[in-house]
Amino acid sequence: MAITSANQLELLQTADAVAREKMIDPGLVIEAMEESLARAAKSRYGADLDIRVHIDRKTGRAQFSRVRTVVEDDAVENHHAQLTVAQARAWLPDAVVGSEVIDEVPPVELGRIAAQSAKQVILQKVREAERDRQYEEFKDRKGTIINGQVKREEYGNIIVDVGQGEAILRRNEKIGRESYRPNDRIRCYIKDVRREARGPQIFLSRTDPQFMAELFKMEVPEIYDGIIEIKAVARDPGSRAKIAVISYDNSIDPVGACVGMRGSRVQAVVNELQGEKIDIIPWNQDQATFLVNALQPAEVSKVVIDEDAARIEVVVPDEQLSLAIGRRGQNVRLASQLTALDIDIVTESQESERRQAEFAERTQLFVAALDVDEVLAQLLVAEGFTNLEEVAYVDIDELLGIDGFDEDTAAELQARARDQLEAENRRALDSAREMGAEDSLIGFEGLTPQMVEALAEDGIKTLEDFATCADWELAGGWTTVDGQRVKDEGLLEKFDMSLEEAQHLVMTARVLLGWVDPSELGVTEEDLEAVAAAEDEQEVGA
Repeated sequence: MAITSANQLELLQTADAVAREKMIDPGLVIEAMEESLARAAKSRYGADLDIRVHIDRKTGRAQFSRVRTVVEDDAVENHHAQLTVAQARAWLPDAVVGSEVIDEVPPVELGRIAAQSAKQVILQKVREAERDRQYEEFKDRKGTIINGQVKREEYGNIIVDVGQGEAILRRNEKIGRESYRPNDRIRCYIKDVRREARGPQIFLSRTDPQFMAELFKMEVPEIYDGIIEIKAVARDPGSRAKIAVISYDNSIDPVGACVGMRGSRVQAVVNELQGEKIDIIPWNQDQATFLVNALQPAEVSKVVIDEDAARIEVVVPDEQLSLAIGRRGQNVRLASQLTALDIDIVTESQESERRQAEFAERTQLFVAALDVDEVLAQLLVAEGFTNLEEVAYVDIDELLGIDGFDEDTAAELQARARDQLEAENRRALDSAREMGAEDSLIGFEGLTPQMVEALAEDGIKTLEDFATCADWELAGGWTTVDGQRVKDEGLLEKFDMSLEEAQHLVMTARVLLGWVDPSELGVTEEDLEAVAAAEDEQEVGA
């Protein structure tokens, strides 16, 4: 692309040809030419001069101008590009600081080296404009499917021609043992588009769960129209997948619509995914029902949900265990991804053994604490009593409802339970005081003696120590580490303290200590009065 000043129209013709080839604005090409000519002129007239070039968009005439800026008398640093006000008024009578004095200079003839340099500047500017155009074109297509043609393979990564640019399909984004040859047609999901120094980078994927969702959107008109919605997708690329769908039209079956007549719709997606088996599952707002659907084809006997831990226990018949887990845990893993829950699968026999162990443990608790025989203790456990507090403070009519219990028996059981609890409280308080627990913590409303003992064992002995705790340190919680949920044991978790209760206690302690303003936290006057009353009772007792 040689540039000379002999043929002025050649500039416009060159700019137009480059713009059409690269699909960019011709004005950008002309601006690049202006900059390259200005740079060549500086090499002729001197690098200190501010030389600017303007190419007429109609005639192609290149006008070379020298620009000098008017500055304060003591601010002149470059005499070739700056003038004082007095000097400037010789050319521009009304010149002021900031004005520009422009005078035309003769155009330069470009030699071979200068022409080559100008060409490189133009090419660089054109490449930058082309990169910007590519980024603007593809940035809004992120999350969609694109068809391309394989150009080459580099270290297992596939370079794909996507029309006005190149994209990369990394080897870990390919399905299983897929292999491609140059000029093969390929369909991919645009996973990410980034603007980088070397140009826009378009990253493709065929393993992303949303790739399958977009394929269904293309094959199922009801999904495209919004009548059916894909609520969740889980994939084991190239092997098996689960997709949860819901219909907002009662007359349309979401599963049947996705399967299509004789499986035509789902088969088109399966073929694109190299034979990946797809389970289409009806989505349900009820977590337990949804999970039962997600574990198909396995049958589920019972579901127990732990919402705080975001875990779920599924009980299946003994002969269904291997089917529920799937080959190498595939079925339960996909169901877990689909429901966003950690799933524990146990058989009916395992659950029965665990329940028998819990029954025996609670029976022995009542036998030892209430000094009753095993039959009476088993009756209490069978009626749903799990601890001494329930026996001691439950309405006596509930005890009288147990076969064989009269008023004397019920009253005696409650008296023994209360005596045992008081004895345990005294022992816990004595133990806590021996470990250094102070009255400010012992008298704090909301903490039982056993809780105070547990806190003292961990070095929390004053109300100030307690106020510095985080709610999860007391109630426990879950942390995600390397994609796995890890249990954080709480100091008071064994007392069934919830995260909300722990947060309320900690905030109340901070308000009581004057660390925070109660009006900002919703702590009521009744809360503060209850704490103050408990402290007064503690002082009187002392």
